[in-house]
Amino acid sequence: MTIIDQANINLPELLSRVEHGEEIIISNQGIPIAKLIPFQPAFNRRSSLGQDQHRFTVPENFNDPLPENLLIAFEGGAE
Repeated sequence: MTIIDQANINLPELLSRVEHGEEIIISNQGIPIAKLIPFQPAFNRRSSLGQDQHRFTVPENFNDPLPENLLIAFEGGAE
């Protein structure tokens, strides 16, 4: 019986375990060949967007050029 046959036979149990948060590594003679992990849909990410809204205000001069001495320091030069 091949590793694929074994995975097919046990797939419902493996998927049930993954659904509960477990990560499963499928190996062949001790060498890892695949990893089953829980899928996290992208829509979960959207709930975190905007969570820091109104905690920081961008200053009016945010896009102004840097002072010459600071610009030199960022570019690796000496003051």
